[in-house]
Amino acid sequence: MNYTIFDTPVVNTLARRFSLFMLKLTGWKFEGKMPDIPKFIMIAAPHTSNWDLLYTLFFAFALNVKIYWMGKDAIFRRPFGGVCKWLGGIIIDRSKSNSVVDTMIEALRKNEKLILAVSPSGTRSKVAYWKTGFYHIANGANVPVVLSFLDYRRRAGGIGPVVYPTGDIEEDMKIIREFYSGITGKYPEKAIGTAAVRVKNSK
Repeated sequence: MNYTIFDTPVVNTLARRFSLFMLKLTGWKFEGKMPDIPKFIMIAAPHTSNWDLLYTLFFAFALNVKIYWMGKDAIFRRPFGGVCKWLGGIIIDRSKSNSVVDTMIEALRKNEKLILAVSPSGTRSKVAYWKTGFYHIANGANVPVVLSFLDYRRRAGGIGPVVYPTGDIEEDMKIIREFYSGITGKYPEKAIGTAAVRVKNSK
């Protein structure tokens, strides 16, 4: 995997201090506990604003947790592409979804430790379905899915249940739907409502 800011001791320490300061300044708190699992897919939801990535990174630095995150290719264009990669970003080409899933499965198999953050909605805009690539990656690599969240109503970010894919995506998604039904994004009108979260059988 790419060398990132999390691999630079001095800068990472400064980023951690800054993140702790910013979270305290803005009144955000952490809830839950990071699982003692070496590698997993971490759902980052609901995703309705550019602030989501910033607060996700704040919490990652504050908790001293190294993460990689998947983002659409548009945000990796110049002049910000290099910075995004340094912050742990991995480019996603939506025209090659099967290739992305296979590549991430291979990465999880090869690395002893790897936390991969994925936004299932794939965009800040309102969509009818979550993309299911995160599930296929976890199932293919035989790793769990950890449900993380940013609740702007309560100013709380944290970690929820750990879901081990059974291969029955419909049943597993029921657990995920139930958890996120009580989480409020920055722009709730852009989030997928509980009743609208259905499995789209594409990666």
